[in-house]
Amino acid sequence: MDAKHLGDDLSAILHTESELHARLAEMAREIEADYADEPPLLVGVLKGAVMVMADLARELRFHAQMDWMAVSSYGAGTKSSGVVKILKDLDADITGRDVLIVEDIIDSGLTLHWLKENLESRGARSVRICTMLRKPEALKVQVDVAYVGFDIPVEFVVGYGLDYAENYRNLRDVAVLAPHVYSDDG
Repeated sequence: MDAKHLGDDLSAILHTESELHARLAEMAREIEADYADEPPLLVGVLKGAVMVMADLARELRFHAQMDWMAVSSYGAGTKSSGVVKILKDLDADITGRDVLIVEDIIDSGLTLHWLKENLESRGARSVRICTMLRKPEALKVQVDVAYVGFDIPVEFVVGYGLDYAENYRNLRDVAVLAPHVYSDDG
């Protein structure tokens, strides 16, 4: 979907499709260099990471094995507490393997911090994180991220896998959602 079809739903485009793809290509070269001896298992976090995972895997110049997890963090209201429930677990045994978690965005970092510790406890040789977007000012816990596409401001962003009420995921750019779209949520 193209941003011009959304009328006044968006207040700004932060990163275009071409910028996202160019940065993913750079990140793929970094990942290849770091995993020259043995490719990691790519673990995508559903649903948001689907676009990043697909495009990153296509950029990599090694056989990219992929698996998926779906997790839900919950707390009071719309804010995450870092309490996590696994909705879909890995199919692969990660004992002794290098794992690269692929994310769309890191906001508070609470869920990702928990997920990294969880995968390490399963006997992975290493667990690193790759994210397309990160909001440094929103972090509530320290999360060591090996590969970051772009740092962005604390804004409500959609597109490239990011949603609002399950909409906007297929927007090709990353854009700021106009407040009038979600301000009636109370």
